Amino acid sequence: MLYDLIVFLPLVGFLIAGLVGNQIGARPSEIVTTSLLGLACVLAWIGFVQVGLGQTDHAFVVPVANWFTSGKMAAAWALRIDTLTVVMLVVVTTVSFLVHLYSIGYMHEDPSRPRFFAYLSMFTFAMLTLVTADNLVQMFFGWEGVGLASYLLIGFWYERPAANAAAIKAFVVNRVGDFGFALGIFLVFALTGSVSFDAVFGAAPNLAGKTIHVFGGNFDALTVACLLLFMGAMGKSAQFLLHTWLPDAMEGPTPVSALIHAATMVTAGVFMVARLSPLFEFAPVALSVVTIVGATTAFFAATVGLVQNDIKRVVAYSTCSQLGYMFVGLGVGGYSLGIFHLFTHAFFKALLFLGAGSVIHAMHHEQDMRNMGGLRKEIPFTFWMMVIGTLALTGVGVPFTGIGFAGFVSKDAIIEAAFASNRPGAVYAFLCVVVAAGFTAFYSWRLIFMTFFGERHWSGPVPEYKEGEAGEVAGATAGHSGGAGHSHAPEEHGDPSHGHAAHESPMVMLIPLAVLALGSVLAGVAFRYLFIGGGYEGFWKDALFLAQNNHILENMERAPWLVSASPTLAMLIGVAIAYYMYIVAPEAPRRLAESNPILYRFLLNKWYFDELYDLIFVRPAFWIGRLFWRGGDGFVIDGFGPDGVSARVLDVTRNVVRLQSGYVYHYAFAMLIGVAALATWYLFGGIR
Repeated sequence: MLYDLIVFLPLVGFLIAGLVGNQIGARPSEIVTTSLLGLACVLAWIGFVQVGLGQTDHAFVVPVANWFTSGKMAAAWALRIDTLTVVMLVVVTTVSFLVHLYSIGYMHEDPSRPRFFAYLSMFTFAMLTLVTADNLVQMFFGWEGVGLASYLLIGFWYERPAANAAAIKAFVVNRVGDFGFALGIFLVFALTGSVSFDAVFGAAPNLAGKTIHVFGGNFDALTVACLLLFMGAMGKSAQFLLHTWLPDAMEGPTPVSALIHAATMVTAGVFMVARLSPLFEFAPVALSVVTIVGATTAFFAATVGLVQNDIKRVVAYSTCSQLGYMFVGLGVGGYSLGIFHLFTHAFFKALLFLGAGSVIHAMHHEQDMRNMGGLRKEIPFTFWMMVIGTLALTGVGVPFTGIGFAGFVSKDAIIEAAFASNRPGAVYAFLCVVVAAGFTAFYSWRLIFMTFFGERHWSGPVPEYKEGEAGEVAGATAGHSGGAGHSHAPEEHGDPSHGHAAHESPMVMLIPLAVLALGSVLAGVAFRYLFIGGGYEGFWKDALFLAQNNHILENMERAPWLVSASPTLAMLIGVAIAYYMYIVAPEAPRRLAESNPILYRFLLNKWYFDELYDLIFVRPAFWIGRLFWRGGDGFVIDGFGPDGVSARVLDVTRNVVRLQSGYVYHYAFAMLIGVAALATWYLFGGIR
């Protein structure tokens, strides 16, 4: 009953707010959905203690209902409860509850609050369905459910074209990954005859070395299956090549960014790979691909984050980069490392997103950091919360001790594991994540310095700029000296009111920040022993599978001291450069952009992936659409249909109708012609 309540309480909230929210009003909708999420959160922590710290050695299943049976495929609706499940339950319900609470203050001006809170609860239910799935079909149901909820939440302000475009983009890009995920499920069923996790995991060792004829050749069956499954993870977790939807998703309300695109939905791919560790452990090539893609994502997103000016987009690219770290941890066989970073990341990234929302709220919905500055005295509580989140994200701690902020404990462990791994691609991954650590420190403290330090840039009206103007390169990165760049529409109603003074957010928004800040400080130290330390076996039990030759957790402990210190050194270098460029010499970013315009534009335009995809996929799709519309439908179908045969029939009919003149002598003349024709035929052809 405990786990049934955790999963279905958000569904009850969704139904109440969604069906009768407009009748009962916005405030009751907020109270009902938030209260139910709060209860689910408390129950999730109880389950975490019972399962994670209890004596249950194996996963157990809570049956809900028989779902369907089709031939050999039987899928039941059941809740699989083990350590991995309860960890995700805690993450999802805790962040969701805090986001619900935060949204009461953040969305107080929006007239569609019942719909917003209904969508939040709907998303939470879908995510809980995903993480408690006992088979691949149920997981896919939750997978698609969070995709639908994400679409609705990103496009919540549907009257804005940019929000609609971002929602469609997220939906389409995720469909690409989900297509691969579905093919992977089909292949797993074909190989094992089941979609149930217990049956699939039991059959996995016997599939090692088995080949399958696909794509015109013979390939390792498990490798193909795992690569297809990972394709789904790439889409949902915004990995390199399928990452383009995540930054645009910032068009949704800021609480949506914190819930979906920082702590829960984007981590679904990480959870899926960890859940399917019994499959991936027997597919080393697939794990190498996971490692390389994750490392590339961590590096790529960090480079783009260096030059972003929208405060939410900086945090969004940071999310993309940190997801890459998680996949590196999974790829080298350290499944608990990836989940540990997922766990800690949920706290400090949700803190940063909600902190950014508090800044936007204080600035009357302004998001461009170049129009901020000097806010630390105006909104001191938000400032310190953002600093704590930044300390956790950049990995501040005491090297060689395991004492530090949450990101230090979990991220540094992944870097050490990448170095200690012998897997192909691990060296590349190590170099990428170390460099990304330096970049992360730079753009994170750049955000702090541009937003909270220096001169104020928010007392007067904001000039309108458009992306691509001539002055952009000269000043887009010069945080304290202004400069041209693209402007952003306000998040809610009206334009930014820069004539008003900045103000601290209400208490209902600050309490979630304080709770998340506490987790950002303590989560790493408090849970390291259980997640990756001496209590690993007793905590994880059989929730994660490690092959007999997988000794990554032991090998990483023997990493050289320079390797262990490298993330801290990279972090210090990044902080020092950011401090110099945005505090000591504020003109330095402008000069650097002017001296490297090609590189700057390359990074500002996100490696031109949007333009590349537009050229390769979007334009050809429109060309094909126009071809079939104008050529196929217009010329061929309409030409031979309503504009062809049908039109000729109408012409003939119209001319025949004209013969009906109504004059008797016309009809008599026609009869005479007929009689003459009949007589002629009879005389010349009819007589035999």
